[in-house]
Amino acid sequence: MAPRKSSRKFSSNLGAPYLRNIRSDPERMKGTQFPFTIPAFRHGIALDLPTPVTFFVGENGSGKSTLLEALAEICGFNPEGGNRDHYREAREDRSELAQALRLSWMPKVTEGFFMRAESFYNFASYLDGVSDFTAYGGKSLHHQSHGESFLALFQNRFEQGLYILDEPEAALSPQRQLAFLRIIHELETPRHAQFLIATHSPILLAYPGATLYQFEEDGIQEVAYRDTDHYLVMKAFLNGPERILRHLFSEEDESDA
Repeated sequence: MAPRKSSRKFSSNLGAPYLRNIRSDPERMKGTQFPFTIPAFRHGIALDLPTPVTFFVGENGSGKSTLLEALAEICGFNPEGGNRDHYREAREDRSELAQALRLSWMPKVTEGFFMRAESFYNFASYLDGVSDFTAYGGKSLHHQSHGESFLALFQNRFEQGLYILDEPEAALSPQRQLAFLRIIHELETPRHAQFLIATHSPILLAYPGATLYQFEEDGIQEVAYRDTDHYLVMKAFLNGPERILRHLFSEEDESDA
């Protein structure tokens, strides 16, 4: 993939990471309803973001996507996906989790994008409705494969700002996940962009120098790449798929007996 070229001039006094930490207000985190009942949130949220790239990793339902959506709300991004041009919301209309969070910026930025894999179709349909393809490669995202449309968004829309991405690997083959890592590198190396990414992909999690937070039953903990459950499971599987599958299917047979 050829290096991206941007015509935008970046201010020399700005540099990612822009969003430096995320804290929760203890008084607002005492709710007895979702999402305050998510185990990872029980002891509050206190995350430092010292690097331009941060990954949230954890099982389905662990709270990583819920936290990303709340952050996107606070930033004024469309909760279905998009930037501030596509959506604005008053503070009092935010979700309870968004109201419970406090963000520390240095400096604060308003440019960026929120992408949810599960609602990407709706975002592509919105663009078709307004016929605005210039910032997305000049072609309807619906007229490309799922993976092609994702990369078209990443290659043509991402420049300077905060990018909040929920499972971007959903439509990307392993090779295109590597292409996506190249895009991240081209943007974060000159400190033009900051990425907060929820992912299940061991390929994406391997990005050098990234901060990784694992969402667990007892809270949100910083974790090393090779200590993540996703890396350990994938490593064990690739080292011996026959053994893993034999064990998995034997357990299934025993449960049916």
